[in-house]
Amino acid sequence: TGLSAGVGSDGQFSAVVSRANELIVLDESREIWRSKLAAQVLTVPLVAGQRVFVLDGDRNLSAFDARSGRRLWQIQRRGDALVLREPGLLMAVGNTLVMGVSGHVVGLNPTNGSVIWDVTVASTRGTNEIERLVDLVDGVARSGNTVCVRAFQAAVGCLDAQSGKLAWSQTSNGYVGLSGGDEQVFGVEEDGRIRAWQMVDGKALWQSDMLRYRRLSGPLSIGRSVAVGDDRGMVHLLARNDGSVLNRLATDGTALASAPVLVANTMVVLTIKGGEIGRAHV
Repeated sequence: TGLSAGVGSDGQFSAVVSRANELIVLDESREIWRSKLAAQVLTVPLVAGQRVFVLDGDRNLSAFDARSGRRLWQIQRRGDALVLREPGLLMAVGNTLVMGVSGHVVGLNPTNGSVIWDVTVASTRGTNEIERLVDLVDGVARSGNTVCVRAFQAAVGCLDAQSGKLAWSQTSNGYVGLSGGDEQVFGVEEDGRIRAWQMVDGKALWQSDMLRYRRLSGPLSIGRSVAVGDDRGMVHLLARNDGSVLNRLATDGTALASAPVLVANTMVVLTIKGGEIGRAHV
């Protein structure tokens, strides 16, 4: 069956969501249950602690028992007029379940869904519903308990996912997620500028204009480089310390379908064409 959201797995249980809004869970290679969902899902399910967590397209969050399929709890999102039709923020940091709701990052108890903390990264602004849209996008920069996120065309910010305290937030006009580590955060602006911030306080480190006005993928912090793909199928490797060009890699001539990912010491990129994957050892 066609899938609307990719694979989440803890190594034993794996979960996907079909275009028919069915959550499908496998124990290793064997399907063990399916559950019909009320809304479309674009965010990869999170499988952790013998549970499957599903964030649907309306930003409602449900928890299921991974073995039996029993629904354990559900959180209904407060009613914003518009939500991005894009994967949202859902991850685990230690024993805290972290999700994005509007311009907020919320820390939850995974056992019962109770709210532990709620941090505002960006607030609504503007005169109409489109201008007031501040949904958080998938793709975070993380170092230990520090998590850095992007609010759609509004801001980037970093917070402590253990204490629930916001370290900083700055205006940033972008729509793809962040990447980072080793005390640096990297992001792509709507106009193709690539920016680097200091993770601890948001201080601007550098900005690259070399790819302006190209439609860029989300970045990947990888070794001494930052990798981004453009709408012509090229993957550009920039130096982490100053944004200078280190290398360019060609794929199949079509745009990247998502941000590059790192598997062991191999960078993998998937293009819109879908049948070809480019790889480079790093």
